[in-house]
Amino acid sequence: MIEKKMLVGGEWKDSPQKIEVVYPYTGEVIGRVPQGTEEDVYTAIERAKEGFKELSSMTAHQRYQILMKSADLLEERAEEFAKTLVYEVGKTIKEARTEVARAIQTLIFSAEEAKRINGETFPIDAHPNGVGKVGFYVRVPVGIVSAITPFNFPLNLSMHKVAPAIACGNAVILKPSERTPLTPIMLAEVLLEAGLPPKALSVIPGYGDVGKAMTTHPDVRVVSFTGSKKVGELITRQVGIKKVVLELGSNSAIVVHKDGDLDKAVQRAVMGGYAIAGQVCISVQRVFVHEEIFDEFTKKLKDHVKTLRVGDPMDENTDVGPMITQGDVLRVKEWIDEAVEKGARLETGGVSVSEKTALFEPTVVSLVSPETKLFKEEAFAPVVIVDPYREVEEAIKMVNDSEYGLQLGVFTNDIKVAWKFIKEAEVGGVLINEGPTFRVDHQPYGGFKNSGIGREGPKFAVEDYTEIKTVIFDLT
Repeated sequence: MIEKKMLVGGEWKDSPQKIEVVYPYTGEVIGRVPQGTEEDVYTAIERAKEGFKELSSMTAHQRYQILMKSADLLEERAEEFAKTLVYEVGKTIKEARTEVARAIQTLIFSAEEAKRINGETFPIDAHPNGVGKVGFYVRVPVGIVSAITPFNFPLNLSMHKVAPAIACGNAVILKPSERTPLTPIMLAEVLLEAGLPPKALSVIPGYGDVGKAMTTHPDVRVVSFTGSKKVGELITRQVGIKKVVLELGSNSAIVVHKDGDLDKAVQRAVMGGYAIAGQVCISVQRVFVHEEIFDEFTKKLKDHVKTLRVGDPMDENTDVGPMITQGDVLRVKEWIDEAVEKGARLETGGVSVSEKTALFEPTVVSLVSPETKLFKEEAFAPVVIVDPYREVEEAIKMVNDSEYGLQLGVFTNDIKVAWKFIKEAEVGGVLINEGPTFRVDHQPYGGFKNSGIGREGPKFAVEDYTEIKTVIFDLT
């Protein structure tokens, strides 16, 4: 049993009310953390004001050192973090180790950005009234950042919010998913050990009341949220005058043109469709294949998917672990059944592995109607649909037939086809001859439409976590 306390403005605090952390593979309770309250949030915000003054008065080099030392400490505890990720998320141990490695890189990139928060001069005398004046601007930290993260990448997505905010000199209040609060609390342990001013960080597990208090408080200047469109919409309606950064849902697509590398496209569809049981914002959900190669692609994909090993996520040979809850298994099964009822073909999978676990067989469904939930909504499950197209314009229309627009993968060797998708696809990222699930942690990452607002990646997060202050000198 893993027992942790929450961090409230630098103080490790317990509570009689507990949140139980359940191992998705067995349904066993493997951890407990305190359940935070609105009062905990208000306390954290008051202390964050002091923590902000201390952190923002540090030099850029000092903040750099804190983040770099945190990266070293995280690397020392890498296997402990990885195993904890398996227990709280249900991802495989291989996937968990990858997340830890990425989180270390996110820390390092953020540390480097602490040294690059630059201003710029601007020519005031370009204006007729600017004679005898010079001007420039500097970027200054906003103050307090509220960050809310989802269950699927509790360490690295927390890192994407916390580390750049610290690099700028801000205080941070983090609410992790109530399903996966353990590694975010462990992250706080690392940051404090590395020398972060204690009052500059809080990690408060909780439910909607905690999230509302964090996002609506007038002293919070930035709200950064990763999660569902439904909650993202709620946040935008209630936060008030603040910066808002949202990374929401997607049903990302791959397009395989007739001249594309078929085997590579299959491999990327499998990698992107079934990693973390399909529970990734940029999971491959929809694959559109030129009609001339549709049957061949579908057969290759189905055959590859059938070789995936489903089971114990701690087993080094497991490819696909459980979904986060049994309820999600039942939901996706209903979506598949609806698609089949409307004419789709179940190629493989489509059933629960057992009633005792949240394991679901990797699934391929072809010829799916655009009017089904499986096509239009975010499945967040180990399910990939495959539909044919004839003309490039048709494929672009199919890609854009979504309220989401995060990333798109296009497999083609025709530069004109590639460029047409780059120009016309309504997505935040177009990857040519790569799947949409590919991401490096320093890229500008985010989407169009209901996939969100703003961009993650330490350099780009700095823009959201700082304000521009203009300075003008009159030299006459």
